[in-house]
Amino acid sequence: MSKSVERVRQAADAAGLDIEIRQMSDSTHTAEDAAIQCGVTVEQIVKSLIFQGTDTQNLYLFLVSGPRKLDLAKAARLTGETLHRADPKYIRKETGFAIGGVSPLGHLIDIKTYADETLMQFDVVWAAAGGTNFVFPSEPRALAKAAKAQIADIAG
Repeated sequence: MSKSVERVRQAADAAGLDIEIRQMSDSTHTAEDAAIQCGVTVEQIVKSLIFQGTDTQNLYLFLVSGPRKLDLAKAARLTGETLHRADPKYIRKETGFAIGGVSPLGHLIDIKTYADETLMQFDVVWAAAGGTNFVFPSEPRALAKAAKAQIADIAG
């Protein structure tokens, strides 16, 4: 198991979130791929999107339901600054995760996190566990709590 997947496991344990990390036979790089591999609807897939503040250069993590898109205007109001997509190499350096395997938990840095309120309607959601074919299921409110995420209207 990779260091990043083990970091997710340790972060979940430290947050009191009991998870079972599963390695899928095929990629879970996209929400659609993940839904097929997990046997759930794409709405139950948690996309972990990282954006960067234009003024502060801070990274922000947005947990969004699979088919939805982050509403940058709503996100900017929450963060207090204009946002842009962060460079994938910078994301990997700062968080320890490559795009496609970014988890809600286990980042190398403290990262301000927001969770799409529509995720809360499900009994179970599935999130990346630090690798492109590693995932874990979780009750969404427990996941948001473990990730220290503010639940908000962030997607459209």
